[in-house]
Amino acid sequence: MFLTTQLAKGVSLHIRQTAQFKTVNFSVKWRTQLTEKGASERTVLSNVLQHSNARFATSAAYRSYLDDLFGTVLYFDTTKRGEEHTVLMNAETVNDNYLAHDSVLNEVIGLLHDAIFKPNFEHNVFIKAIVEREKEMVIQRIQSIFDDKSRFAQKRIMEILRPNHPASISANGTIDAIKAISPESLTAAYEDMLNQDAIDIYVVGDIDVEQMTAKIKEALPFIDREVKKTERNQEVPENIKGYTKETQEMKQGKLHIGYQTPVVFGDEDFHKMQIFNGIFGGYAHSKIFMNVRERESLAYYASSSYAAQYGLLFVVSGIEPAKEAKAREVIAEQLVALQNGEITDLELAQTKAMLINQLKEALDSARGQIEIFDQYKELKDPFTLEKWSARWQAVTKEDVQQMAQQMKLEATYFLCGKED
Repeated sequence: MFLTTQLAKGVSLHIRQTAQFKTVNFSVKWRTQLTEKGASERTVLSNVLQHSNARFATSAAYRSYLDDLFGTVLYFDTTKRGEEHTVLMNAETVNDNYLAHDSVLNEVIGLLHDAIFKPNFEHNVFIKAIVEREKEMVIQRIQSIFDDKSRFAQKRIMEILRPNHPASISANGTIDAIKAISPESLTAAYEDMLNQDAIDIYVVGDIDVEQMTAKIKEALPFIDREVKKTERNQEVPENIKGYTKETQEMKQGKLHIGYQTPVVFGDEDFHKMQIFNGIFGGYAHSKIFMNVRERESLAYYASSSYAAQYGLLFVVSGIEPAKEAKAREVIAEQLVALQNGEITDLELAQTKAMLINQLKEALDSARGQIEIFDQYKELKDPFTLEKWSARWQAVTKEDVQQMAQQMKLEATYFLCGKED
């Protein structure tokens, strides 16, 4: 799917030549061990790099230049996967093949260089006023989770299930750690990211692979680095609190239930667990949705999601507080049904079709191709749509039953109004 070239030790370039799109997409991903301090610094850093650099000292000048490049899009962001934190820079521009002149692509590649290697410094450090402004923006982003009760409830159950673990660390960091950032500490974090992180660079478009490789190697001159393999932390803390109820000023209750499974991303049974999650609560035809929401009318919404990196599965629902006990009972019944092998041919077929169609839909965009390959390249076998479709199609009812029997209820979190 992608042709991979090592540009330097710890730095990989992945190019997919395809006439599928009229644009050229770039993505640069810096990865390191996830910590609260690191996530905080790197999220503020992504904001600072987003809005200015040595070439364009103001956000207005930067955006105006991008608009002149036929609406080129370029942005920084942060995310996490498992025990790793990622700073990413994505860019999308029109392909020169569809223009009367052919300078835009080279301009954009030059801009990638400036955005990464020529930050907006004053006396060799980031400008204090800009750092303070972006610190406040990130703090506001973190605080916004308290207004989104579903996100807050998910944050709380993750903290209950895996305290002091990367699973419960936000990709944005923490407010206290952000407040402690100075221009000097942010500059040190920037230099560490450039020189120490594992780096993956992606390019997708109708381009000449050899020419693009040469251009990227010149524009992004990353040096060799010793990349430490991130170890997966699968420790389960003792004495997890089985049930927690908290109150806030709100009306709709948020019921979040966490299960543990020994199956994690990359395991032999990973694809079977994906099928199990789809039948359990992943889609509108699932047992949880059809029974908790449709048959019993116990929830405004109800679904399950599989956090494969941590071996955790969550059931989330929005309910009237008075219906909490009944909702928990009916959710438990759906797991028991699967453990007993109560799976219809239609449920199995629909779930397989949904997973395959979702994958096809993701691969219809350049950004989707990058993200799918970036995730699945960690697996032993090279990723192809046909290979994964065949794996899902081979899953049997007995396989799904076996996955269900490995589920272990760990914790239930209920967030509701104070009057309830």
